[in-house]
Amino acid sequence: EPNPDALAILQAEKSANETYLPHAVFDGSEQILNLCRAPGMTSLFEPNQAILQGFHGFDEWAKVIGREPIETVRLDDISEIEDLDFLKIDIQGAELEVFRHGTQKLAQCVVIQTEVEFLEMYKGQPLFADVDRFLRGLGFMLHRFEDLTSRAVKPLVVNNDPYAGAGQILWADAVYIRDFTRFAELGADKLLKLALVLHDAYSSFDLALRALLVRDAMLGTDLGRGYLEKLSNG
Repeated sequence: EPNPDALAILQAEKSANETYLPHAVFDGSEQILNLCRAPGMTSLFEPNQAILQGFHGFDEWAKVIGREPIETVRLDDISEIEDLDFLKIDIQGAELEVFRHGTQKLAQCVVIQTEVEFLEMYKGQPLFADVDRFLRGLGFMLHRFEDLTSRAVKPLVVNNDPYAGAGQILWADAVYIRDFTRFAELGADKLLKLALVLHDAYSSFDLALRALLVRDAMLGTDLGRGYLEKLSNG
């Protein structure tokens, strides 16, 4: 969290199992941060008003009210991250650049949840197809979309609600996992962590079971059978 005020709040409220770092993750260079009227739209990329003006509210929410220089760090250069298992990232269009400068850390990772856009909401930003192609090249596969978000294109308003979804999808969280046809290439520890994340975060019981069964074949254990029995018994 590079915002000192927000970081102070996180540090004051964190538990013993949480660590917060004062970094803006990107490519390691100095960048210009576009501060938007709606803080959730603040980005290293400039909002693309040609697209955003087609949807209710976004042209106002995305108005840039200030620009600040900011130092960024590469994911691979963050020494505090020693063994990455699960990455969740949502940084308004800059996710792919983080992946490009984080391949060493991502080589350890088994699950990634990343925001992806289907329209160019920020000028020059990578879209879902670009992120998908890159992560597949690293040995990940798309598992599912979480929170697929759509909006009505102007001038239609659905039930007088500018947030109401309609036909045009804008963004989603895309969940990527290690290719399940290659689970045997993962270590036993990573397979166990993969199963835990899939079970606890996504209720993906089928793939959690597969990971445990592959691990059992490696170690001669029987976690998969016990897991399947618990699933079968509700």
